Amino acid sequence: MRHSRTLYRDTEHARIAGVCAGIANYFGIERWLVRILAVTGFFLLAGPFMLVAYVAGWFILDKKPQGHEPVATKKVSNVFQHTGKGWRNVISSDSDDSQKVSVKTKVWQAGEPPKQAFHDISKRFTEAENRLRSMERYVTSREFQLNREISKL
Repeated sequence: MRHSRTLYRDTEHARIAGVCAGIANYFGIERWLVRILAVTGFFLLAGPFMLVAYVAGWFILDKKPQGHEPVATKKVSNVFQHTGKGWRNVISSDSDDSQKVSVKTKVWQAGEPPKQAFHDISKRFTEAENRLRSMERYVTSREFQLNREISKL
């Protein structure tokens, strides 16, 4: 399934007005590469044309809405935590796509470098293991058995 993409100015990662950052988000490439291409185009090709195009993009493109992220870098945004007697459950209201880690295979692609992706995945598994240990500790405790007996009454 293809996700519809919209070209926005990314003022959060902007150097001047966010036009280059928005173009990078739209095409899924690194921001630094788009900026280098824009500066190279300004000096080598047609300075006034590039300047007019950048200013036009500044005025024509809308700012990126708050919380809107490109598909490749989307993080879990809506997380609900449920707590009970000795346990805590975290449920994400986003789809399973938000849990995926995008690893870049080329230098110019947007995404995480392989080492960073491995670190993030390792951290997720460590957190999941710690949550599982706390649940096991509660289920095997006397408090759980006592609460269970009281609930039966």
